[in-house]
Amino acid sequence: MTKEDLSVAVIGCGAWGKNLVRNFHGLGALVAVSDPDPDVRERMKAQYGLEARDVDDILADTSIDAVVIAAPAEMHHDLALRAFAANKHVYVEKPIALTLEHAEEMKNAAAEAGLTLMVGHLLQYHPVFLKLKELVQDGELGKLRYIYSRRLNIGKLRTHENVLWSFAPHDISMMLALAGCEPNKVTGFAGNFLQESISDFSTVHLEFPNGIKGHIEASWLNPFKEQRLVVVGDRSMAVFDDTLPWEERLKLYDHKAEIVDGKAMLEPAEARLIEVEETEPLSNECQHFLRFIRNKETPFTDGKEAMAVLRVLQLGDVA
Repeated sequence: MTKEDLSVAVIGCGAWGKNLVRNFHGLGALVAVSDPDPDVRERMKAQYGLEARDVDDILADTSIDAVVIAAPAEMHHDLALRAFAANKHVYVEKPIALTLEHAEEMKNAAAEAGLTLMVGHLLQYHPVFLKLKELVQDGELGKLRYIYSRRLNIGKLRTHENVLWSFAPHDISMMLALAGCEPNKVTGFAGNFLQESISDFSTVHLEFPNGIKGHIEASWLNPFKEQRLVVVGDRSMAVFDDTLPWEERLKLYDHKAEIVDGKAMLEPAEARLIEVEETEPLSNECQHFLRFIRNKETPFTDGKEAMAVLRVLQLGDVA
């Protein structure tokens, strides 16, 4: 692979950051990494031949075009503002920040500097979701009625954030993209069982000004794994199931359900498999980041979009 024309540094190379390191290295864009853990630094050196550098050193290096921030969420705001001040584009993992005030400062700093701010709402760059969004925009499902998602599993317990903040940002981001607007009403319901102040399951209900309704379920106390998004329109219904084999992940059901002269008319239909070219979602997301910078395009998941997701998280968080 030829070397990428943009150079990227990854700050935070731990559980998720290491995947970003792998992808940007594969794209020929990775030139530097930073992490406070000596074991992680040694692994990066052994695997990619890169000596870990201090954050200050990376930000001062004018040959680095962009930084990818996969540090803890409480560090996102400070690191992003410092990167913009150093004239670097920023990709930051979700959530963009812990407060709307900090998120807005990040959004404004990017705009004032004329730089790209992209937030890692990964599933918006998933090839299957991109195809689903295309079908919705082309009218294949007709007028949308409601959308729901379930992100359930056993384990992946957190002690510093609840299940809503941990699991639901991706689903909120997808739902807002499909609805085409922010909800005008958000209500939440949650349960704390393992820790007094941290919810283990959460349900958020959303109502949109265009009449669409939605709900999101998140739990890490579920007997099995489920990652499913269902979109119901008046012409067709779509299911994006991210746990199935790739060729089965997107299905359309052309069920007909209506009331005619007071009588219920129901015509079930067999599922139609929708073909989607298989590519790694994270690789697709990383490529989009580089493309957005190169072409000076606004990311699907920019600061404005990330603030909308953050507003839903805050309104739905009743833990």
